[in-house]
Amino acid sequence: MNKRNILTGLVFFLASLLVAFLLFNWLLSKPESKFSSKDFTVSKVQEFNYVAVGDSLTEGVGDTTEQGGFIPLLSQSLTAAYHYEVTAHNFGVAGNTSQQILKRMQEEADIQSSLAQADLMTLTVGGNDVMAVIRKNLSDLSVDSFRQPAADYQNRLQQIIELARSENADLPIYILGIYNPFYLNFPDMTAMQEIVDNWNQTTESLTQKYDNVYFVAINDLLYKGVNGQEGVVQSTEDQTTVINDALFSEDSFHPNNTGYQIMSDAVMEKISETKENWK
Repeated sequence: MNKRNILTGLVFFLASLLVAFLLFNWLLSKPESKFSSKDFTVSKVQEFNYVAVGDSLTEGVGDTTEQGGFIPLLSQSLTAAYHYEVTAHNFGVAGNTSQQILKRMQEEADIQSSLAQADLMTLTVGGNDVMAVIRKNLSDLSVDSFRQPAADYQNRLQQIIELARSENADLPIYILGIYNPFYLNFPDMTAMQEIVDNWNQTTESLTQKYDNVYFVAINDLLYKGVNGQEGVVQSTEDQTTVINDALFSEDSFHPNNTGYQIMSDAVMEKISETKENWK
């Protein structure tokens, strides 16, 4: 056998081997992958803009962490429950009445722009309106002292709601009620609870006129203290003091850290009940 025949045979052998290899691979079925590209794709976190407007309860007076009261607590709950990436904007100013809150919303561009892009708004309002009536009528205070101020307040609250939605028509709004810390500071004001209840009813009645505007009751959660004892007695050798363990000890008026957690939980519970109505 000459070299030419040997080379031809070798080429034929290699070609046959290649064909056999390709045929073998074609006959074998390719196993299906158990994973798709979607399995390796990280879910995109949904950005969520939360705007808090109000008075000292929004600012967080009494919160010893100085982080903003219930606002960061509620933001954390929203993240845990719905996996939101929450950006919170706190526009709380201590001492603000409903008139002052409305004025800030009318004049401050940063509040307006934040509300236009908001996915949620909370509002604390009314406590300073009530205090204004108390100071004005301290010597002759009665339930009737609050009738006209409550009507004026309701009108301003309506303006606040409609202004908040002027560029964001479907904005969910949660309005926290006021609570009664006055029985510690003003024990002779036996009608104070009736006054607070009437005030809260004014707020709740107004919220019912709007879609996705909700009233969050906090009075029963705060004014009686953490365990509902309506004041915890602390005794020393010199004196006996009645305190509310949900309120800030330095003023017995604003919530303490525990009180703000209670407020956050109340808002979160209402959100859980109503979120399916959001648009």
